[in-house]
Amino acid sequence: AQAQAHQLGMDNGFAHLSTGKSGQYKLTFDYNSIETYQADDIQSAYWHNNGMLTPSNSTNQFDLSKRREKVGFGFEYNHDIYGAFVKYSQEDKTGMKSSSVSAKTPINFGLPIDSRTKQLDAGVKLSGDNWITQLSYLGSYYENNIQSISLPYKTDVLAPTPDNQAHQVALSGQYQFDRTVMSGRVVTGRMIQDESLIELAGNPLQSWDGQINTLNGHFAVTSMLTSRLRLGGSVNYSDRDNQSSTAQFLQYSFNGLTGALRQNVTQDITRKTYKVNGSYRIASGYRVQAGVDRKEVERTYSDREQTHDDSVWMKLNVNAFDTFNIRLKAEHANRSGSKYQASKYTSSENNPLLRKYYLADRSRNAVELTVAHAPTSWMSVDFTTRYAKDDYNHTQIGLTESEDYGYDMNVNLAMSKHVNGYVFGGQQWINSNQAGSQHYSAPDWHADIEDEFINLGAGVSYSGLLQDQLTLGLDYLFSNSISDTYTNGLGNNNTAFGDYYSYTHSASAYANYDLSQDMAVKLTYRYERYFDTDAAQVGVNDIPGMITLGDINHDYNAHQVMLSFTYKLR
Repeated sequence: AQAQAHQLGMDNGFAHLSTGKSGQYKLTFDYNSIETYQADDIQSAYWHNNGMLTPSNSTNQFDLSKRREKVGFGFEYNHDIYGAFVKYSQEDKTGMKSSSVSAKTPINFGLPIDSRTKQLDAGVKLSGDNWITQLSYLGSYYENNIQSISLPYKTDVLAPTPDNQAHQVALSGQYQFDRTVMSGRVVTGRMIQDESLIELAGNPLQSWDGQINTLNGHFAVTSMLTSRLRLGGSVNYSDRDNQSSTAQFLQYSFNGLTGALRQNVTQDITRKTYKVNGSYRIASGYRVQAGVDRKEVERTYSDREQTHDDSVWMKLNVNAFDTFNIRLKAEHANRSGSKYQASKYTSSENNPLLRKYYLADRSRNAVELTVAHAPTSWMSVDFTTRYAKDDYNHTQIGLTESEDYGYDMNVNLAMSKHVNGYVFGGQQWINSNQAGSQHYSAPDWHADIEDEFINLGAGVSYSGLLQDQLTLGLDYLFSNSISDTYTNGLGNNNTAFGDYYSYTHSASAYANYDLSQDMAVKLTYRYERYFDTDAAQVGVNDIPGMITLGDINHDYNAHQVMLSFTYKLR
């Protein structure tokens, strides 16, 4: 039997228990709790009670947080060439999240979270000397206990996430003969959402049959043709067939769009990916790799129904030196496709010059260099730098150019038998250019977005104290992110948006004492200083005609002292 637990009773913790007979059967139990905070002391002029949002002169204060508690059981059985498994888990999610409705005025409020997700995994497998196959089932069932939201003067203004379920059946296998390995996987699935709809003006439906059928396939083969040459390839297929019901709705005249009736459309997406690659050992310590990838995507009722992404890449690995290991990668990629705005459902609604970045023609060039160096027996240094540039040459309105570059460095130190340390740092810059049109015509304004990220850290540990039972350690982390946006045009000249940045200082000190091989106690002190600011966050009533959740920027100092006990059940 084995048992493991970590921080049980705190916001984040887990426990794992397992027992059984090696090679025959195994029983497991798992428990996980995770709590995340987005912001605390949120202010709202609305109170929620049993689906009713009620305005009040007294301010409602709450935290935007989510708590997940997950319990799972599992059983595995193996005998000779066959085996079987079954796993069941149940996750309860509670807390508060931000939401909004548009009634007389836009209203932001705190929406309670109270949902449960059940998941069942089961399967059987067969295996031989050079092959293995598995047939499995996965089922997921989501239940939301929060129903529709109403206002005192208007009912059913918001429908939270409806109950839904998803099912998948998968068949996978792998076969090896000589120096060739083939593997494949076929997955068929169905997602169902058939809850009743809330009644709104102009909505003729009281229920909706939502159903999406999915089919995924993967086949890969790799072969060592010689002691120097290895070739491989793969094919991926993914189809999302939306079989949901459709209906006709009244359409109102807006922005020059007219029509008596309009039908909701169901979008289908099909993806095909082809990859061919090879690896050749030029000499001892020198290896070159190259490949060609192609991704084809077809989307119905889209601004661009077909896109093709093609890329060519090459890698060079050099580990012929005792203290150096060098890896260099270069890539060139292009995206093209069918005529833009091929769908009648979108061609008249957007500026004809607009190109969405994930559909637009694009040319990408990227390079990455990694160097690993061990100058001494007690020091190792890893350094990685990268650069990528995207050009959207055929885009007049939308994202026109983007650069992404940066570096990371890690230094590990084994200064003595008992003293170890580390230092790391990294920076990343992302610069983007965007063009827009205020008058539904040619570009008349431009924006430059400059994002910068930095991470620094260091730590040291000293072991071997009190007859190798006590270990002392220190850790420090600093991170900072800055985003600047500048616009010009329409009478503005390099107008900057408001502040948008954050930084974190985090430090910890600990002492770990081993009572025995199976038991230990640990005393930890942690400190964190965090600050962020976003000019878009304003007070509850700072914008006339809009109710917000208040200024949810963060500015805090946090201290934690924790005593933990570890026991290993063997």
